[in-house]
Amino acid sequence: MKRLTWITTLLLIGASPAALAAPDSCERVKSDIQQRIINNGVPESGFTLNIVPNDQADQPDAQVVGHCANDTFKILYTRTSSGNSPASSAGAQENAPTEPQ
Repeated sequence: MKRLTWITTLLLIGASPAALAAPDSCERVKSDIQQRIINNGVPESGFTLNIVPNDQADQPDAQVVGHCANDTFKILYTRTSSGNSPASSAGAQENAPTEPQ
């Protein structure tokens, strides 16, 4: 009987992934993305990453750079004022991606 209770508890926990799984899985994805951005030469002070529910992902000056928790959350990248210098030099490169309008 204890085994059945334990399995039921696991199923209930799995039924609410946004409440339990999202913070952990999203933080891991966010950390990985942050490290990739830094490894590409963007200073840590030059951007922010925010985890938001899908229905809040359409924000001005933010770009979706990842998703997590079974695609129920998005990770948004926003440049900060101290990050404009590296971004402007990248804009001069041929075939460089443009910022979303």
